[in-house]
Amino acid sequence: MNATEIIKNIEQEQLKSEVDSFNVGDTVKVYGKIKEGNRERIQVFEGIVLKRQGGSNRETFTVRKFSNGIGVEKTWPLHSPNVEKIEVVRRGKVRRAKLNYLRGRVGKRAKVKELVK
Repeated sequence: MNATEIIKNIEQEQLKSEVDSFNVGDTVKVYGKIKEGNRERIQVFEGIVLKRQGGSNRETFTVRKFSNGIGVEKTWPLHSPNVEKIEVVRRGKVRRAKLNYLRGRVGKRAKVKELVK
């Protein structure tokens, strides 16, 4: 058993068994665990998914929201134990994999159309 197989086995164990399905452009609520001293609580971060990158247990996604008129972005590891769950609020209709152009936009221009099925 060589080193790459050992690493693959370790990574397989760290994967979450069930990952919520969401795509770029979706508005999601990320329930993240936050430690404050000896207490642990769950804080909700709601915003638009700008990008998903990486694969396997290294996969991350970036969520952007506006807080008091200031754009706030947070990158979360998808398989992290600190991410309790990801809830899709609405599906977005987008035509590209990374929505970096939203960073320069404010107000109505920063909206993503809703996907109607």
